[in-house]
Formats: sequence, C-alpha cells, structure tokens
Amino acid sequence: MQALKKNRQKKSDEEISDETLQQNAESEVLTEFIEAGLKKVDIDVEEILGQPGFRKYEKRDNGLFLEISISTNPEIDTNVDYADIVPTFSAPQAPDQEIEAKLTEMALQHGTFESIEKARAVQDGDVAVIDFEGFIDGVVFEGGSAQKFNLKIGSDAFIPGFEEQVVGMEYGEEKTISVTFPTDYSSADLAGKESEFKVKLHEVQEQKARETDDAFAQHVLNDKKATLASLKEKLSEQITSQALSQFYNDELKPLLKQGLLTKFNFTLPSNVVEQEIDAKVTEHIQAMEKEVRTAFLEDSDKFHALRNSLREEASNSIKVALIVDALAKKEGLVVDEQEILAALYYQAMMSGQDAQELVTYYKENNLMTSAKMGLTEDKLFGKMLGLDKK
Repeated sequence: MQALKKNRQKKSDEEISDETLQQNAESEVLTEFIEAGLKKVDIDVEEILGQPGFRKYEKRDNGLFLEISISTNPEIDTNVDYADIVPTFSAPQAPDQEIEAKLTEMALQHGTFESIEKARAVQDGDVAVIDFEGFIDGVVFEGGSAQKFNLKIGSDAFIPGFEEQVVGMEYGEEKTISVTFPTDYSSADLAGKESEFKVKLHEVQEQKARETDDAFAQHVLNDKKATLASLKEKLSEQITSQALSQFYNDELKPLLKQGLLTKFNFTLPSNVVEQEIDAKVTEHIQAMEKEVRTAFLEDSDKFHALRNSLREEASNSIKVALIVDALAKKEGLVVDEQEILAALYYQAMMSGQDAQELVTYYKENNLMTSAKMGLTEDKLFGKMLGLDKK
C-alpha cells in the first residue's frame, strides 16, 4: 500500500513537472511570437501601450495558433499652445506666529527631562521611569525586559495599549499590564501573541523646554556660527516649502491635469482603458472590508456599476500620463534611477520606514516605472509653473 502511494506521488509529480514544462514552453513561444511580430512591423517595444490582448489562442496538431492585438502610443502633437492653462498664483509665506510655534515645539523636543518637584500619578506627556518584564504563556521572552527605562507617555513607542495602562500609576507602584502584540509586529515569534508585563514605577519626569537663543540655534543646526535669527530663517523656509508642496498637490497639479485634457485630444485603444479600469477596480475592492468585498463580488450589477463609474477616471489618467511623457521628452526632462532612489529614501525617512525595504518593495512590485512617471510629472509641472526657479 505504501509503495502504491509512493508510485502515485511520483506519477503526480511527473504530471506536474510535464505540465510546468509545457507552460514554460508555450510562454517562450508566445514571447518569441510577439518579438518576431514587432520586428516585422518595425515597432519598438517601448512604443507598446498596455498588455497584448489575445484574440485567438488555439492548440492545434501542428502547434499553436495565435492572434494577438497590440496597442501603441498614439501620436501627440506637442506643438499645441497650452500656456493659457497654467494658473497664476502667489507662493504661500510662513506666518510669524507659525514660525514661533515651531520654535516653541522644537525647544520642548530638545529640552531635558527632570524629576517633578512633587510626586504625583503618571499623566499623558510625562516620562515614566519604569522597570518592566514581559511574559508570554508565563515565560519571559527575549528583549522584553529593562530597568529604569524612560518611557514617554503618548509617544506610541510601546505596544498599543501599554502606555495607556501606565497612566495613573503612583511612585513605587507595581502593576501587571496585559497587551497583545500587533499581527504585523516585526518579530514573527511575537506577532499576534497575548502578553503580560510586570511593571514598577520609580518616578515621573517632565520635559523642560530649552531657552530659545543663539546657543539653542547652534545646537539645533550643529553650526557654531548659527544665530536665533538664522534658525528662524531656516524654519521659515521649511514651513514655506511644506505649504507650497501641499498647495501644489492639492490645487495646482489638479488644475494642470484638467487643463492638459482640454488641450490635447486623441483616441485611446479600448483594451488599454479596460486594463486601467481593471487595476482601479482591484484597488477599490482590496480596500473593502472582507465581508463587504465578498458581498460585492457576488453582486454582478454592483461590480459592473463600479467599472462604469471608473471609466472616465481611467481614461483621463492614461491620457494625462501620455501627454506628460510627450511634453517631458520635448522639454528634454529626464528622470534617472538615482533621482527615483533619492525620492524613495526621502519618502522612507519622512514616514519612518526602512529605506532599503521600501526600494525593494517598489522593485519587486514593478512600481519603479510608476515612481519615475510621478517624478517626471512633477518636473514638467514645476517647469510650467516656474517652481524650478524658486
């Protein structure tokens, strides 16, 4: 009986292997077929728009019979005058009160922690000096213990729910805190696990803001020649830059996109639009709760209604991308890989992500082209608006 099972397994493995080889062979034939077709009609692979569409795919005695439709980039007349769609605007300026507020915030962030003069219970914003020891199923886990650890309440530095339970503890109080590690926790051994922490509070500290003077400016800017005035100037530039970036993304960019759509008129291949709709539908469905998603997929009317509602958005999205690409080439605007990497590293820094992991994610999910398109768009729009000179 055992031998029969092994023989069946061997046969099954052979069938899977043969099937895989067959699929690989057919894939190679398909690739060669497309490459040969492109060469014959003298079309560069860079000119292909979207994915090839199958009209016929038949297995015959003498081989495969294929009929494939390929869409190419439409011709776009880049000599169109579109100067009148560029909006006029005044760059936002940093208000004095916002600069002072930022300065006050920084003075507190760079301040020292000192024991409070009179003992009291822990409050939000305090630094609690604690000992803690973590257990899972009654066993201490590695990295879950520390003594006289300075925990800033409200920093979300610990597992969700931990800091909230420290609030209200009194000097010398010992307490058992129960929390559950997030399912996406960095350590797979702890992810999703219920745990208990034995916690002892030693003292409460509060943060004292530093005096905002030239010495403070030199500390913040790491420049012995810095002054409070030069620090304020830097803050003004930073606040202005952030405000301009938000204004650009919220107001100027949408206006330019809509304007370009009114100036350039060309027909898109239907298969490319359908593929873009598919992508947008997938995004919407993935964002749904599991129960809602299941019910939605079972209702064909709702599914088709969603597809139809996204048709114009999908078409406009492709048109804008093609217009931007054509105009960028005319203007000689190029985005290289180093610029893409720099943008991703900056994104990672601002969001607290691991930069290398973010880059790897973009590469493995074929998002580098999308990132390049986004940067190309910003370069072109920046030039149109004159932001590249500011």
